[in-house]
Amino acid sequence: MSADRPESPQSEAQPAAPAKTADPAEAPEPSRWHNMFREITTGNAIISVLAVVLALIVGAVMIAFTNKDVQAASVYFFARPGDMFVAIWDSVAGAYSALFQGSIYNFRRPGFADGIKPFTETLTFATPLIAAGLGVALGFRVGLFNIGGRGQMLIAAALGGWVGFALELPPVLHMVVALLVGIAGGALWAGIVGLLKARTGAHEVITTIMLNYVAFYLVSYWLREGFLKTPGSNNPKSPATKETAVFPDLFGPEYNLHFGFVLVIAATVFAWWLLSRSNLGFKFRAVGENPNAARVAGINVKRMYVYAMLLSGGLIGLAGVNQVLGTTTSGFGAGIDSGIGFDAITVALLGRSRPWGVFVAGILFGAFKAGGFSMQAAEGVPIDIVLVVQSLIVLFIAAPPLVRAIFRLPSPDTVRRATPSVTKEVAAK
Repeated sequence: MSADRPESPQSEAQPAAPAKTADPAEAPEPSRWHNMFREITTGNAIISVLAVVLALIVGAVMIAFTNKDVQAASVYFFARPGDMFVAIWDSVAGAYSALFQGSIYNFRRPGFADGIKPFTETLTFATPLIAAGLGVALGFRVGLFNIGGRGQMLIAAALGGWVGFALELPPVLHMVVALLVGIAGGALWAGIVGLLKARTGAHEVITTIMLNYVAFYLVSYWLREGFLKTPGSNNPKSPATKETAVFPDLFGPEYNLHFGFVLVIAATVFAWWLLSRSNLGFKFRAVGENPNAARVAGINVKRMYVYAMLLSGGLIGLAGVNQVLGTTTSGFGAGIDSGIGFDAITVALLGRSRPWGVFVAGILFGAFKAGGFSMQAAEGVPIDIVLVVQSLIVLFIAAPPLVRAIFRLPSPDTVRRATPSVTKEVAAK
């Protein structure tokens, strides 16, 4: 009989330990830089920037196709392809160089004072665009599509311009009175739209379009037969604004930039404070997000529509007063708005209806306006290409999925949210 021997640990088969699987919930948290990169690439600001980049690329293609040297070199492309590429580069680089030198800084001029003059022209063009863009953006934040900028600018310019040339007042007081009367005119003209929407439900797009025509023909009549007519003249043009009401120059008579730009900066700060820091701005944003929920929360939605249109029209009216007291002081006609009322819609869209975004977008479009003439004069580029670039910016902004697909940006919907670890919760219990 064999002696009992203790069993060794190796003699008995031990059950295999289960393989440890990685819990997706236990994945390491992304770094701060990764989160920042995700926020940038999924935000709206990057879409605006890339929309401008895409528009400039398409504009470069159009510049190359319309250039005569490129067309001539394309005839013998297969014999000497390098000539065509050189011509393309020269045409595009020359055009955008002229755009830069006509809007930012001209290196060919002697001295810094002369070289920086194009940038002051950009700011001069941008001044009414920013003011009108702020008005349109404020309407957007409340859910109102104010496309009546032309009519509101015309009424503001007519009333403010009349005060500027018809009244005799002390210098500073004259300018202030003309400014306030013009802003009030634009606010009241837009307030009609807000009142109609609040009382009757009339859509603001229809009413603003109709009031644009009413304002245009009304101001045209005032210039021919009314209180805006220049005595002894059959030309439909108002008298010149008196010196006591003209905005002072900021850097001397050799520059066109005037006090209106300071007013626009103040208007941007006011719009930012109104929408971001005030109780009224909170109500505006609540109505813009969901008017039904705002109504349930006790907000008078109809009153907010009226207030929003009054403020929107006042800001657009500032653009109209800027034209007659700062830019065109020798008398104005029915075309004093210069298409700014409609360009303001583009500026508001590019600025994402944020006051400081509108400010930057207005300067960009002011650069397009100032540099577009330089492109046409120096390189023979059609001014219409600048208009096409502006239109393409709107197109790309209106199609964020297209921009994200071109640049392979992540969609905001694909951002992973941190999920709670069920395994850890069960183990803790």
